[in-house]
Amino acid sequence: MLLYAALGFSQSRREPTVAARQALDLLLAAKYAELQPMLTPLGRERLTPEFLRDKVGVEIKSFGNLAGVGTPVTAVEGKNTLVSFPCRFTATTVNIQLTVNDASQIAGLYLRPAEAPLPPQRQQPSYSNRARFAEREVSIGIDPWKLGGTLAMPKGAGPFPAIVLVHGPGPNDRDETLYSNRIFKDLAEGLASQGIAVLRYDKRTKVYGEKMADLDYTVEQETVADAVQAVAFLRSQPGIDPGRVSLLGHSLGGYLAPRIAAKDSKLAGIILLAANARPIEDVTLDQFTYVAKLGGASAPEVQKRLELLKGEVAKVKSLGPGKQNPPVVMGLRSTYLLDLKGYDAPGSIKRTGLPVLVLQGERDFQVTMADFSLWKAALGAAATYKAYPALNHLFISSQQKSTPAEYRVPGNVAPEVIADISAWVKRAK
Repeated sequence: MLLYAALGFSQSRREPTVAARQALDLLLAAKYAELQPMLTPLGRERLTPEFLRDKVGVEIKSFGNLAGVGTPVTAVEGKNTLVSFPCRFTATTVNIQLTVNDASQIAGLYLRPAEAPLPPQRQQPSYSNRARFAEREVSIGIDPWKLGGTLAMPKGAGPFPAIVLVHGPGPNDRDETLYSNRIFKDLAEGLASQGIAVLRYDKRTKVYGEKMADLDYTVEQETVADAVQAVAFLRSQPGIDPGRVSLLGHSLGGYLAPRIAAKDSKLAGIILLAANARPIEDVTLDQFTYVAKLGGASAPEVQKRLELLKGEVAKVKSLGPGKQNPPVVMGLRSTYLLDLKGYDAPGSIKRTGLPVLVLQGERDFQVTMADFSLWKAALGAAATYKAYPALNHLFISSQQKSTPAEYRVPGNVAPEVIADISAWVKRAK
């Protein structure tokens, strides 16, 4: 079975099962060009007519002739609806699952076994005690970039210490949803159950993806400005101790934490979860090298792809103001990469003088123990460190070697991570 995932944005709205069935009929009829308008913008880039014909279509043909389509089963996954149709062919029965986003466009396509029409769903973590906190919808920032969010407030008199969660790369929602995993939701519920208020919000590139795609934006517009506004908003809320508001950045959010702190002089502390200390092009090259070797491709194929990426990394290193820079490098605008040129995250965070907690999963192949070591070397005794042997980039536990496919398996942020963050926040002055 193959996964064909493509996340993106959309506008027209239909009932999810209706939209999914229309897309399924076009897929089964091999009308790939007619299917394109139903896909999200990113879906159209990835699920091209050629890809659908040569990859998905070829696999479907191997099942034999279509004998019938049964009643679909559905599940809600964040703002998406998973719609899975049992399709009977002469040689086998396969579930064809379509992911329908909240604007009724097709955001993903997955061929699943007959006995597993839908992926396993996330379970409520044991450390989430809803009797101890309440959540309410909030709005961050102002037009034209207003963002929705959720504030988890502990029950009781307060005032409470508080944390703002800042996303990793990509168009993340407030829960930092990845397949069935919701690591920001886990963090918010776990910490709120421990008496710490938590604010999480949708990322600007998630809410305004099409609008942002037309702009030469940098991390300032993508992440920093909204995080600064989120911190100010949280500090002003009733029941919050304004002197005990900390920032928690995951991955890219942690890498940019020093920039956010530089624009807000009142933060109580910074928590880094799998935050890269190295430039993003170096981290990307390491990620690609790891995944390419996992893929089972022959050495020459792996080497060819690595050489291509190394060429892109070299282009990033050669970018400079006033040069004839290529408009796009490594899939990112040159303006975005130029803005990070020479950025020293460990040195910058040290200059803030703030208390810092650095947490790292030792199984993480995206941001590795090499980054953890760089944070330790830069911050020394001025920070607190904790590495977890069994945890991956999502701080979910397993004993297996970490792979991208692992992210499809539902899990929760490990309880020890919640406990360590809670203890650190409560100790911080």
